[in-house]
Amino acid sequence: MGYTDQRFNVNLSILFTELPLLERPAAAAAAGFTAVELWWPWIETPTPDQSELDALKKALEDAGTQLTGLNFYAGKLPGPDRGALSVPGEESDRFRANIDVAADFAASVGCKALNALYGNRVEGVDPAEQDALALENLVLAARAADRIGAILLVEALNKPESPLYPLVSAPAAIEVVDKVNEATGLGNAKFLMDLYHLSMNGEDLEQVVDAYTAKTGHVQIADNPGRGAPGTGGLDLAGLLERLRKAGYDGYVGLEYKPGDRPSAEAFDWLPAADRAAR
Repeated sequence: MGYTDQRFNVNLSILFTELPLLERPAAAAAAGFTAVELWWPWIETPTPDQSELDALKKALEDAGTQLTGLNFYAGKLPGPDRGALSVPGEESDRFRANIDVAADFAASVGCKALNALYGNRVEGVDPAEQDALALENLVLAARAADRIGAILLVEALNKPESPLYPLVSAPAAIEVVDKVNEATGLGNAKFLMDLYHLSMNGEDLEQVVDAYTAKTGHVQIADNPGRGAPGTGGLDLAGLLERLRKAGYDGYVGLEYKPGDRPSAEAFDWLPAADRAAR
Protein backbone atom coordinates (compact mmCIF):
# COMPACT_ATOMS: atom_id res chain seq x y z
CA MET A 1 0.00 0.00 0.00
CA GLY A 2 1.13 3.56 -0.61
CA TYR A 3 4.88 3.58 -0.97
CA THR A 4 5.16 -0.11 -1.79
CA ASP A 5 5.45 -0.99 -5.48
CA GLN A 6 6.02 2.61 -6.55
CA ARG A 7 8.71 3.55 -9.07
CA PHE A 8 10.61 6.33 -7.35
CA ASN A 9 13.28 8.59 -8.76
CA VAL A 10 15.34 11.28 -7.05
CA ASN A 11 15.42 14.82 -8.36
CA LEU A 12 19.11 15.73 -8.33
CA SER A 13 18.38 19.43 -8.70
CA ILE A 14 16.83 19.69 -5.22
CA LEU A 15 18.38 16.70 -3.42
CA PHE A 16 22.12 16.08 -3.15
CA THR A 17 22.76 19.68 -4.19
CA GLU A 18 25.42 19.89 -1.49
CA LEU A 19 27.51 17.92 -3.99
CA PRO A 20 28.81 18.92 -7.44
CA LEU A 21 26.48 17.87 -10.25
CA LEU A 22 28.67 15.03 -11.46
CA GLU A 23 28.85 13.46 -7.99
CA ARG A 24 25.10 13.39 -7.42
CA PRO A 25 24.21 10.27 -9.45
CA ALA A 26 26.67 8.17 -7.44
CA ALA A 27 25.30 9.62 -4.19
CA ALA A 28 21.75 8.71 -5.20
CA ALA A 29 22.92 5.21 -6.09
CA ALA A 30 24.67 4.88 -2.73
CA ALA A 31 21.33 5.75 -1.07
CA GLY A 32 19.71 2.89 -2.97
CA PHE A 33 18.11 4.66 -5.93
CA THR A 34 18.52 3.59 -9.53
CA ALA A 35 16.46 6.33 -11.23
CA VAL A 36 17.01 10.09 -11.17
CA GLU A 37 15.67 13.24 -12.80
CA LEU A 38 17.06 16.75 -13.34
CA TRP A 39 16.08 20.30 -14.00
CA TRP A 40 18.18 21.72 -16.85
CA PRO A 41 21.58 21.69 -15.08
CA TRP A 42 23.24 24.54 -17.00
CA ILE A 43 21.15 27.55 -16.06
CA GLU A 44 23.46 29.99 -17.85
CA THR A 45 23.26 28.34 -21.24
CA PRO A 46 20.80 26.31 -23.28
CA THR A 47 23.66 24.92 -25.37
CA PRO A 48 26.50 23.65 -23.16
CA ASP A 49 29.68 22.26 -24.65
CA GLN A 50 29.43 18.66 -25.75
CA SER A 51 32.12 17.81 -23.19
CA GLU A 52 29.76 18.84 -20.38
CA LEU A 53 26.95 16.73 -21.78
CA ASP A 54 29.32 13.79 -22.16
CA ALA A 55 30.56 14.19 -18.58
CA LEU A 56 27.01 14.06 -17.20
CA LYS A 57 26.21 11.03 -19.34
CA LYS A 58 29.30 9.27 -18.00
CA ALA A 59 28.42 10.15 -14.40
CA LEU A 60 24.93 8.69 -14.83
CA GLU A 61 26.25 5.53 -16.45
CA ASP A 62 29.12 5.04 -14.00
CA ALA A 63 26.65 5.27 -11.11
CA GLY A 64 24.26 2.81 -12.73
CA THR A 65 21.46 5.37 -12.61
CA GLN A 66 18.79 5.89 -15.27
CA LEU A 67 17.80 9.47 -16.08
CA THR A 68 14.01 9.29 -16.34
CA GLY A 69 13.15 12.99 -16.58
CA LEU A 70 14.84 16.18 -17.79
CA ASN A 71 13.69 19.78 -17.98
CA PHE A 72 14.22 21.85 -21.06
CA TYR A 73 16.10 25.12 -20.48
CA ALA A 74 14.02 27.16 -18.03
CA GLY A 75 16.12 30.20 -17.18
CA LYS A 76 17.49 30.61 -13.68
CA LEU A 77 15.90 27.74 -11.76
CA PRO A 78 16.07 27.79 -8.79
CA GLY A 79 15.82 31.55 -8.94
CA PRO A 80 13.45 34.15 -10.32
CA ASP A 81 12.58 32.31 -13.54
CA ARG A 82 9.90 29.68 -14.10
CA GLY A 83 10.63 28.71 -17.66
CA ALA A 84 11.41 30.50 -20.90
CA LEU A 85 9.08 29.28 -23.62
CA SER A 86 6.40 31.97 -23.23
CA VAL A 87 8.83 34.87 -22.69
CA PRO A 88 9.24 36.85 -25.92
CA GLY A 89 12.67 37.72 -27.25
CA GLU A 90 15.93 36.29 -26.00
CA GLU A 91 14.46 33.74 -23.60
CA SER A 92 12.17 32.20 -26.20
CA ASP A 93 15.14 32.05 -28.57
CA ARG A 94 17.19 30.30 -25.90
CA PHE A 95 14.42 27.78 -25.33
CA ARG A 96 14.27 27.02 -29.05
CA ALA A 97 18.04 26.64 -29.22
CA ASN A 98 17.80 24.14 -26.36
CA ILE A 99 15.05 21.92 -27.78
CA ASP A 100 17.19 19.62 -29.87
CA VAL A 101 20.12 19.77 -27.44
CA ALA A 102 17.93 18.54 -24.58
CA ALA A 103 16.14 15.98 -26.74
CA ASP A 104 19.38 14.58 -28.15
CA PHE A 105 20.92 14.32 -24.69
CA ALA A 106 17.79 12.62 -23.39
CA ALA A 107 17.97 10.15 -26.27
CA SER A 108 21.64 9.44 -25.53
CA VAL A 109 20.81 8.30 -21.99
CA GLY A 110 17.43 6.70 -22.63
CA CYS A 111 15.37 9.42 -20.93
CA LYS A 112 11.74 9.35 -22.05
CA ALA A 113 10.21 12.46 -20.40
CA LEU A 114 11.00 16.12 -21.08
CA ASN A 115 9.46 18.87 -18.94
CA ALA A 116 8.79 22.30 -20.45
CA LEU A 117 8.11 24.97 -17.82
CA TYR A 118 5.76 27.60 -19.20
CA GLY A 119 7.43 30.81 -18.00
CA ASN A 120 6.28 33.85 -16.05
CA ARG A 121 3.98 36.58 -17.24
CA VAL A 122 5.96 39.61 -18.45
CA GLU A 123 4.89 43.13 -17.53
CA GLY A 124 3.75 45.08 -20.57
CA VAL A 125 3.23 42.01 -22.75
CA ASP A 126 -0.27 40.86 -23.69
CA PRO A 127 -0.92 37.46 -22.04
CA ALA A 128 -2.53 36.31 -25.28
CA GLU A 129 0.73 37.02 -27.12
CA GLN A 130 2.63 34.99 -24.54
CA ASP A 131 0.16 32.12 -24.81
CA ALA A 132 0.44 32.06 -28.61
CA LEU A 133 4.24 31.98 -28.36
CA ALA A 134 4.01 29.25 -25.73
CA LEU A 135 1.89 27.07 -27.98
CA GLU A 136 4.33 27.52 -30.88
CA ASN A 137 7.26 26.51 -28.70
CA LEU A 138 5.44 23.63 -27.04
CA VAL A 139 4.54 22.23 -30.44
CA LEU A 140 8.22 22.32 -31.41
CA ALA A 141 9.13 20.64 -28.12
CA ALA A 142 6.45 17.97 -28.51
CA ARG A 143 7.74 17.12 -31.97
CA ALA A 144 11.30 16.87 -30.70
CA ALA A 145 10.15 14.64 -27.84
CA ASP A 146 8.24 12.46 -30.28
CA ARG A 147 11.36 12.15 -32.45
CA ILE A 148 13.13 10.38 -29.58
CA GLY A 149 10.10 8.42 -28.37
CA ALA A 150 9.54 10.64 -25.34
CA ILE A 151 6.64 12.51 -23.79
CA LEU A 152 6.38 16.26 -23.24
CA LEU A 153 5.36 17.33 -19.74
CA VAL A 154 3.45 20.48 -18.81
CA GLU A 155 3.56 21.40 -15.13
CA ALA A 156 1.34 23.42 -12.84
CA LEU A 157 3.23 25.34 -10.15
CA ASN A 158 1.82 27.11 -7.11
CA LYS A 159 0.72 30.73 -6.92
CA PRO A 160 2.18 31.62 -3.49
CA GLU A 161 5.72 30.74 -4.63
CA SER A 162 5.31 31.53 -8.34
CA PRO A 163 2.90 34.48 -8.47
CA LEU A 164 3.74 35.40 -12.09
CA TYR A 165 3.35 31.85 -13.44
CA PRO A 166 -0.01 31.45 -15.19
CA LEU A 167 -0.46 27.68 -14.80
CA VAL A 168 -1.31 27.47 -11.12
CA SER A 169 -4.02 24.81 -11.17
CA ALA A 170 -4.41 21.35 -12.61
CA PRO A 171 -7.16 22.47 -15.03
CA ALA A 172 -4.95 25.28 -16.37
CA ALA A 173 -2.12 22.86 -17.15
CA ILE A 174 -4.51 20.29 -18.62
CA GLU A 175 -5.93 22.95 -20.96
CA VAL A 176 -2.42 23.56 -22.34
CA VAL A 177 -1.77 19.81 -22.66
CA ASP A 178 -4.97 19.45 -24.69
CA LYS A 179 -4.09 22.40 -26.94
CA VAL A 180 -0.64 21.00 -27.69
CA ASN A 181 -2.02 17.56 -28.51
CA GLU A 182 -4.67 19.10 -30.73
CA ALA A 183 -2.06 21.17 -32.57
CA THR A 184 0.38 18.31 -33.14
CA GLY A 185 -1.89 15.29 -33.41
CA LEU A 186 0.84 13.35 -31.59
CA GLY A 187 -0.84 12.84 -28.23
CA ASN A 188 2.50 12.89 -26.39
CA ALA A 189 1.87 15.99 -24.26
CA LYS A 190 1.07 14.98 -20.69
CA PHE A 191 0.37 16.57 -17.32
CA LEU A 192 3.08 16.69 -14.69
CA MET A 193 1.12 16.24 -11.46
CA ASP A 194 3.18 17.77 -8.65
CA LEU A 195 1.16 17.09 -5.51
CA TYR A 196 3.05 19.68 -3.47
CA HIS A 197 2.32 22.52 -5.88
CA LEU A 198 -1.31 21.52 -6.23
CA SER A 199 -1.73 21.32 -2.46
CA MET A 200 -0.22 24.80 -2.10
CA ASN A 201 -2.93 26.00 -4.48
CA GLY A 202 -5.58 24.51 -2.21
CA GLU A 203 -6.78 21.97 -4.76
CA ASP A 204 -8.61 18.80 -3.76
CA LEU A 205 -5.85 16.30 -4.47
CA GLU A 206 -8.08 13.25 -4.50
CA GLN A 207 -10.33 14.97 -7.03
CA VAL A 208 -7.29 15.90 -9.15
CA VAL A 209 -6.11 12.29 -9.13
CA ASP A 210 -9.53 11.00 -10.10
CA ALA A 211 -10.00 13.57 -12.88
CA TYR A 212 -6.57 13.69 -14.49
CA THR A 213 -4.62 10.47 -13.94
CA ALA A 214 -5.34 9.39 -17.51
CA LYS A 215 -3.60 12.51 -18.84
CA THR A 216 -0.70 12.36 -16.38
CA GLY A 217 2.79 11.51 -17.58
CA HIS A 218 4.73 12.07 -14.36
CA VAL A 219 4.09 12.65 -10.66
CA GLN A 220 6.25 14.54 -8.18
CA ILE A 221 5.87 14.69 -4.41
CA ALA A 222 6.90 16.73 -1.39
CA ASP A 223 5.04 17.26 1.85
CA ASN A 224 3.23 20.45 2.75
CA PRO A 225 3.92 22.70 4.54
CA GLY A 226 7.66 23.05 4.07
CA ARG A 227 8.30 21.07 0.86
CA GLY A 228 10.06 18.44 2.93
CA ALA A 229 10.16 14.66 2.87
CA PRO A 230 6.96 12.65 3.23
CA GLY A 231 5.90 12.68 6.87
CA THR A 232 7.25 16.14 7.61
CA GLY A 233 3.94 17.82 6.76
CA GLY A 234 0.27 16.99 6.65
CA LEU A 235 -0.31 15.44 3.23
CA ASP A 236 -1.40 11.82 2.94
CA LEU A 237 1.12 11.13 0.21
CA ALA A 238 1.01 7.36 0.70
CA GLY A 239 -2.75 7.37 0.26
CA LEU A 240 -2.59 9.63 -2.78
CA LEU A 241 0.01 7.45 -4.47
CA GLU A 242 -2.10 4.39 -3.80
CA ARG A 243 -5.09 6.21 -5.30
CA LEU A 244 -2.99 7.07 -8.36
CA ARG A 245 -1.90 3.45 -8.72
CA LYS A 246 -5.48 2.22 -8.53
CA ALA A 247 -6.44 4.82 -11.16
CA GLY A 248 -3.90 3.29 -13.52
CA TYR A 249 -0.76 5.36 -13.03
CA ASP A 250 2.34 3.18 -13.19
CA GLY A 251 4.99 5.78 -14.04
CA TYR A 252 7.74 7.25 -11.94
CA VAL A 253 7.17 9.27 -8.78
CA GLY A 254 9.77 12.00 -8.51
CA LEU A 255 11.11 12.86 -5.08
CA GLU A 256 11.33 16.62 -5.42
CA TYR A 257 11.62 17.76 -1.83
CA LYS A 258 14.07 19.64 0.34
CA PRO A 259 16.19 17.54 2.69
CA GLY A 260 15.97 20.07 5.52
CA ASP A 261 18.83 20.60 7.96
CA ARG A 262 20.52 17.30 7.20
CA PRO A 263 22.54 15.75 4.40
CA SER A 264 20.39 14.53 1.53
CA ALA A 265 21.50 10.94 2.13
CA GLU A 266 19.69 11.06 5.49
CA ALA A 267 16.42 12.40 4.03
CA PHE A 268 15.00 9.04 2.94
CA ASP A 269 14.26 7.42 6.30
CA TRP A 270 10.55 7.36 5.40
CA LEU A 271 11.24 4.89 2.57
CA PRO A 272 12.68 1.43 3.33
CA ALA A 273 15.90 0.77 1.44
CA ALA A 274 14.30 -2.21 -0.31
CA ASP A 275 11.74 0.09 -1.93
CA ARG A 276 14.15 2.65 -3.40
CA ALA A 277 15.42 0.90 -6.52
CA ALA A 278 13.10 1.49 -9.47
CA ARG A 279 11.17 -1.59 -10.53
